[in-house]
Amino acid sequence: MKILFTLLISLFSETKEISTPTATFSIVGRDPDTGEIGVAVQSKIVAVGAVVPWAKAGVGAVATQSYANVTYGLEGLRLLEQGNNPEQAIDLLIKNDPNKDLRQVGILSANGESFNFTGKKCFSWAGGKKGKNYTVQGNILASSKVVDAMAKEFESSYGKAPLAERLIAALKAAQKEGGDKRGKQSAALLVVKKDWGYGGNNDKFRDIRVDEHDKPIEELHRVYLKHCELFPRPTKYEIKK
Repeated sequence: MKILFTLLISLFSETKEISTPTATFSIVGRDPDTGEIGVAVQSKIVAVGAVVPWAKAGVGAVATQSYANVTYGLEGLRLLEQGNNPEQAIDLLIKNDPNKDLRQVGILSANGESFNFTGKKCFSWAGGKKGKNYTVQGNILASSKVVDAMAKEFESSYGKAPLAERLIAALKAAQKEGGDKRGKQSAALLVVKKDWGYGGNNDKFRDIRVDEHDKPIEELHRVYLKHCELFPRPTKYEIKK
């Protein structure tokens, strides 16, 4: 019995927690004309939509990734709701996180302020870019051109399409530059707007996930178009000249 007990203790002590990095690229964006705010993401991991995107109408949105601390989602939104700006919210999120050097997060407030953070131990290439009404970030990317392409696409598409389409277009632009250098597997889109959800009884306007696919971004776009057919916009989107 003593030998068996010793063996079990030995096996237990050698067992290590296995974590999988949510290596990915994402964009958090806002349409200042409609008030829609959301997140789009792609990753070489199954069901990325269950981890990265968080949003609350009238408050803001969060993308948490790279050994993602999912508490950053709800807590980040709570901090925004309390009056903190995105930079302050991120400072508070990482302050007492012993694994902050492995984290990556982007936050956008409902008024268009943005900020992102990339821990110094995130796998390269890793980094982000921010601007008015958006923040883009990624890790284990082909190069910095991936986030640059997302930012450029989002900035240049203002007024030309609804937010959801602009977010998906940004993912496509990122993938053209190599995207996640490990490959492709899943993608997700989350867009919120007060009372624009199913039946007008919630705020989730677009909540679409492709959990496992060879071409997740293309499949996300296909499903999005189907979703638009069944659930059209409550108000017409006016294209700006």
